[in-house]
Amino acid sequence: MTVAALRLHLRLPSRTLKEKRAIVKSVVERLRNRFNASVAEVEALDTVSAAVIGACVVSNSSRHADEQARAIAAAVEEWRLDAEVVDVEIELIQV
Repeated sequence: MTVAALRLHLRLPSRTLKEKRAIVKSVVERLRNRFNASVAEVEALDTVSAAVIGACVVSNSSRHADEQARAIAAAVEEWRLDAEVVDVEIELIQV
């Protein structure tokens, strides 16, 4: 079994935490609906201009887990969001 852990570092144009949370909530919900993955904001919770979104995928194939994690990152980069993807980290964990 393989777990793919993904961290997306985003730069946001928001001026308030309320604006930030609206953008982050939209991204998280879209990812949950499109992919069979656990998704949440994991860091920079009180930073207005940045967010870190984490996603995890479990698969019996490391190749499939890696493909899913990369597809999640690519989807966020392709969407016309008010967020800029600054960094993507993918870690594959063999369990």
